Amino acid sequence: MLSLQEVEDAQPVVYAAMPPTPQYAWPLLAKRTGCEVWVKHENHTPIGAFKVRGGLVYMHRLKEAEPGLKGVISATRGNHGQSIAVAAARAGVGATIVVPQGNSTEKNAAMRAFGAELVEAGHDFDAARDAALHLAKERGLSMVPSFHRDLVCGVATYALELFRAAPPLDTVYVPIGLGSGICGVIAMRDALSPTTKVVGVVSTEAPAYALSFTAGRVVPTNSANTMADGMAVRGPDAEALSVILKGADRIVQVSDAEIGQAMRAYYEDTHQLTEGAGAASLAALIQERGRMAGKRVGLVLSGGNIDRPLYLRVLGDT
Repeated sequence: MLSLQEVEDAQPVVYAAMPPTPQYAWPLLAKRTGCEVWVKHENHTPIGAFKVRGGLVYMHRLKEAEPGLKGVISATRGNHGQSIAVAAARAGVGATIVVPQGNSTEKNAAMRAFGAELVEAGHDFDAARDAALHLAKERGLSMVPSFHRDLVCGVATYALELFRAAPPLDTVYVPIGLGSGICGVIAMRDALSPTTKVVGVVSTEAPAYALSFTAGRVVPTNSANTMADGMAVRGPDAEALSVILKGADRIVQVSDAEIGQAMRAYYEDTHQLTEGAGAASLAALIQERGRMAGKRVGLVLSGGNIDRPLYLRVLGDT
């Protein structure tokens, strides 16, 4: 588990590239949910998602350890890839990013704009990761995992900001992809706000972490077909799961319909653009609003990267 000192030591690396993001209490969200709601706006980073923090710290430490690094490669549905592209460019290292076929066109464009070579392979994230591992060996590139202690250390800086800036929180809802975000929140909760409950959120269409949490061991699934691509994972990371098992209160599953409702709520109540995973924490709070009535709740808005056609469809639903 990360210490407070480790995360504080990572802050200068993150803040050399971006300022801290805000956390706001939105009154219309409070009216909608029946509780005081503090939103951590990770949609306000240079890539529009929290992942950039982890990429910056990981690449900084990798370049220090391997000054002659030839290049890096990683797999992503978008935000992790943007993070590695930005961080690699800052470190003067080439980045190859593997995405599944049919991936978000706008996230793909962003990764290319940040300087990455993009390769499309596989039908989903897990298949793209297998392709990236093969290419890493073939090209002699350093494989950047989607879950690693240095990635968690970087993204934990947002949790440090939240717990120090917001009033004491009863509960924080965090979306789960491969787990770096929730593990960072758990570490900083333990250090700064030990009475706060941490609740993970997954899609009903990608429930691997929820199933694994219930079973107490890694339980993979055969598919992860959700519009919330940041949570579309079939195989949980064992190291992340061990942290979640020890530190999370529960995991809530939300449907794509509930995520869509939360995306519209964010737009109506805060005029914030959210991607599916970014809205998942609000979807979980709305599902549990009776349980949270009158409490002070934190929501991690993990990102706002969504293709325009999909967002228009979501906003047009009722």
